[in-house]
Amino acid sequence: MRILRAGDSALLAEFASLDIVLAHFRALDQDRARGVVDLVPAARTLLVCFDASETDVQDVHRWIATTAPLPVDAATVEEVTLEVRYDGDDLEEVGELTGLGAEGVVTAHTTCTWTVAFGGFAPGFAYLTGGDPRLHVPRRSSPRTTVPAGAVGLAGEFSGVYPRQSPGGWQLIGTSEAPLWQPDRTPAALLRPGRTVRFVAI
Repeated sequence: MRILRAGDSALLAEFASLDIVLAHFRALDQDRARGVVDLVPAARTLLVCFDASETDVQDVHRWIATTAPLPVDAATVEEVTLEVRYDGDDLEEVGELTGLGAEGVVTAHTTCTWTVAFGGFAPGFAYLTGGDPRLHVPRRSSPRTTVPAGAVGLAGEFSGVYPRQSPGGWQLIGTSEAPLWQPDRTPAALLRPGRTVRFVAI
């Protein structure tokens, strides 16, 4: 772990892998130090934001450095179920790329538990990890200029659901109507880091 200053009210902890980021995120999120206002995980980093009027940067640094990572089986985890119509434009191609066939892709996508690793790209978009390794596929060689809201996709080790219409290069395998981002909801994002996700075919 390497901890760096990120302005006057944040520290950035760097780690060797996403799994280690998530283990530290779980531990820190479960027992937040006084004055810590936000934890923002990413693929190799964890941004810790704090209120400098309530705590000291040295105390936050010490808290990060001395908190032991928490394995997933020791954490209290909320699970979200997302219903999906497996009607994506790339489902057949993903079946060919993986050798699973379209039905095999659906089975692999729905029989494992995914974990929300971090958010990004658009409000409400979550990068989901921990799925069946056979579903690791490259992004499309030619991204689409428009991907519809609710599209369920695969890219590399991740799965995700587009919360709104946008450009995108993920392989589309299905559609979900889950309300991923609602500004009047607290919190606004349905899929938050640390939660687990199960996909259900409808």
